[in-house]
Amino acid sequence: MKLYKSRSDSHQPKPYSDHRHHQNKISPEDNNHRNCKRGVLLLLILVAILMNLTALVFVSMLLKDSQLFNGFSAVVSDAGSNPPIPPKEDNLRERPEEVPKLDKLLGGLLDPRFNERSCLSRYESVQYLKELKRRPSPSLISKLRSYEALHRRCGPYTKSYNKTVELLTSGERPFAGTDCKYVIWIPVNGLGNRILSLASAFLYAIVTNRVVLVAPMDHVPDLFCEPFPGTSWFLPEDFPVTGYFNGFEKNSGFCYGNLVKNNLIDKSKIPQFIFLNLKYDMDHYDQLFFKDEDQKFLQKIPWLIMKSDQYFIPYLFLMQSFKKDVGDMFPDKESVFHFLGRYLFHPTNPVWKLIIRYHQAYLAGADEKIGIQYSTETGEVIRVHQPSHEERQKENDGLHYAKALAEMYLLGMSDRLVTSGESTFGYVAQGLGGLRSWVLYKPENRTAPDPPCRPFTSVEPCFHSPPLDSYTAAALVPHVRPCEDRIRGLKLYPDIK
Repeated sequence: MKLYKSRSDSHQPKPYSDHRHHQNKISPEDNNHRNCKRGVLLLLILVAILMNLTALVFVSMLLKDSQLFNGFSAVVSDAGSNPPIPPKEDNLRERPEEVPKLDKLLGGLLDPRFNERSCLSRYESVQYLKELKRRPSPSLISKLRSYEALHRRCGPYTKSYNKTVELLTSGERPFAGTDCKYVIWIPVNGLGNRILSLASAFLYAIVTNRVVLVAPMDHVPDLFCEPFPGTSWFLPEDFPVTGYFNGFEKNSGFCYGNLVKNNLIDKSKIPQFIFLNLKYDMDHYDQLFFKDEDQKFLQKIPWLIMKSDQYFIPYLFLMQSFKKDVGDMFPDKESVFHFLGRYLFHPTNPVWKLIIRYHQAYLAGADEKIGIQYSTETGEVIRVHQPSHEERQKENDGLHYAKALAEMYLLGMSDRLVTSGESTFGYVAQGLGGLRSWVLYKPENRTAPDPPCRPFTSVEPCFHSPPLDSYTAAALVPHVRPCEDRIRGLKLYPDIK
């Protein structure tokens, strides 16, 4: 959703008040409580005022674009009776004004060798999203360039890839003669979960010197551009194990946790491939993935096939195998997804054009844009800018995913952001924008928490279902702590200074 204050409404109160001149002494908790209530109240007041101004006209429009989009629902506001018309496709290259000072390579995060027109969002997003919170570290940039070279050498249909597939189908052991190993990521659950888990799989691939390949299921290729130059990250459809993917679950015969549980692993014999269940339902045996001793065995297997809906990166900072590498790459611990998201997830041209049309037509003239992600509980009708208008997340729906991705990016373009507790959708939006949003906590037993909302202290997403021993391990690492919106979760925070 998008709510914005236009220049003509600058006399209206802002939704986040400055209490620095308050004369009474109050505790930080009371201050947060009052800020939160006042912020939400002023947001609603602002909406009510905007809805009743006779100078503003609200209309709904259907925007038609490529085959990917049948319709794009929007509610727009503007002074006067003529709503803004989205620019025609022929004029898209003229939007917006070029600003030479903007760093389209994001401090070296992005590779300059792509054809810009093949994926407009890759180099144009800097004109709409906030600039990076900090410059990426030399270690991260070096690792990314090294990974890109590895992916070009080992990616689909390369000589190394073909040889490794041949070894997989023949069952030949040992797997000599190839230096390429892979982690295949299988999409599962909603788009927010998919984005966060894919970012996790990619970082895991970097620190284990593997190539990440994305199973092309459920419209993922329709949403995102290729992130690596000169190669593809999509797994070829003729990969010999593809037919097993739908049956890979925690109790399947190929699942690492299930094999260990039933004493079926012979560590003297390296299997051709192994399935890793890293979803919300992983049990103690699935969580052995996070043990350094088990990682030593897993590193010998050429093909790891992973199903995950979790942002498991925080736990990599706790593992002896990886914590030095990830620590060097991300000295600013709350910038991990901020950097990975801006590096990996570039909307395809049809999605990006809809994002830009929406932004130009309805949001570009605002002095301040406030992004809100939640539906009302009491049934009031509040008209705001929202691409999807579907209120809940759907699975296996390409059009819904496209609208949801557009909405995540538009929320990330906000100046201020309010998100729902435990929402992976909100995590992605705040990560892309580098925003510390205000989080609305979930009611418990139909009772609103007190206070109902607080500002996040870290931009990082939450690992919702970490191993049970997480808190013992995290006790020695000050930048890994429970999440603000899920006490059972685990999250990265800025280093305590």
